[in-house]
Amino acid sequence: MNARTPPPIRPVQADVEAAVRTLIRWAGDDPDREGLQDTPGRVARAYRTFFAGHEEDPAALLATTFEDAGGFDDLVLVRDIRFESHCEHHLVPIIGVAHVAYLPRDRVVGISKIARVVDAFARRLQIQERLTRQIADTLVDTLQPRGVAVVIEAQHLCMTTRGVHKPGSTTLTQRWVGRFRHAPELRRDVWQGIGRSGSGRTPAT
Repeated sequence: MNARTPPPIRPVQADVEAAVRTLIRWAGDDPDREGLQDTPGRVARAYRTFFAGHEEDPAALLATTFEDAGGFDDLVLVRDIRFESHCEHHLVPIIGVAHVAYLPRDRVVGISKIARVVDAFARRLQIQERLTRQIADTLVDTLQPRGVAVVIEAQHLCMTTRGVHKPGSTTLTQRWVGRFRHAPELRRDVWQGIGRSGSGRTPAT
């Protein structure tokens, strides 16, 4: 059996600040000028917030569930969950909204926990496709519902501020699991719930 790869050693804040000073010099500015003297520390603290999701266990956020839901087993949809993430290719923001739906089996979860799961995965170095899958799969594994749907709409600043420079462009990703995958009427309910018209087509397997 292969030995488990040890986690990378995390630099201390002084290392991060030194790296930021190097980037400032590389950009052609002076990290010692008045307006930039405190920037390395600010960036280090900001990055700790931006990537706090690496320290969270999203499944643990769903540990508390409620079985007394009055027999409710219909669609639960939390829409327009705003998030900020960062593209792992260029370290620039991804800003968007997530729409998360599930069909309870015998227990439900507090709706704020769904938003916290989105944030826990978003506050990491990400790509949108993986973010969509991680949210859906965590709900499936933890709640064991009859189905889960996740739709994400986001703008990628790596596309709008550099490269092809296409401001206003939006990327949409979706994941349908369980009953949602082969039930067009359920997918239509989700699309209508988030204010869009869906095709109702069965996703390719």
